[in-house]
Amino acid sequence: MSLDLRNVHVEYRSGEERLTVLDEFTATFEPGTATTIVGPSGSGKSTLLGVCGILRRPDRGAVCLDGTDVTGLSVRDRDRLRRTQIGYVFQSGNLLPGLTVLDQVLAQAVISGERPARARAHARDLLDEVGLAGHERQRPDELSGGQRQRVSIARALIHRPRLLLIDEPTAAVDRSQAGRITDLIMQVTEESGCITVIATHDPEVMAATDRTVSLAVV
Repeated sequence: MSLDLRNVHVEYRSGEERLTVLDEFTATFEPGTATTIVGPSGSGKSTLLGVCGILRRPDRGAVCLDGTDVTGLSVRDRDRLRRTQIGYVFQSGNLLPGLTVLDQVLAQAVISGERPARARAHARDLLDEVGLAGHERQRPDELSGGQRQRVSIARALIHRPRLLLIDEPTAAVDRSQAGRITDLIMQVTEESGCITVIATHDPEVMAATDRTVSLAVV
């Protein structure tokens, strides 16, 4: 998969007021590489991730996946792309309160079209890699913030996405786990050849990735 953003412009409106968040942003993201997006609060890091992942349509500009501008796709086609090709790790985790840790990960596999029996071993391996072996039967309210974030990372990886979008992966974990998570993200990027885009304030994450793109408050 290739990802190209061309002259992307995003505004938020409140009554008569308009706030520009991304102003004619252009960048190309290559397969098998990880890019960190950095900048102060309000510079548009999370908005940029949403645009890349077809969660937010830009007001102007093109978002091209494999050479196709996806901004004009139907709702069904955008949903299909998100479901099968894109992995998300939201800063808040966005876990389902009624599901166990293992079922959180398996649910994403089923949504993506994989049979639970085939996905179960992979899900357990991913949970082990993010340091959650032995926590499979726990629910989100029994986990720390860092543990919930690691579940979210495992869930995003279960369907082997071609585009992986991560918002502050190490913000809620201690330094030893932060290094482990960063290593895992880089390993997945290299081995799968996916495009990884990470919004972060963490200098160790920046140092591990292939390049850094800086945003400024417009």
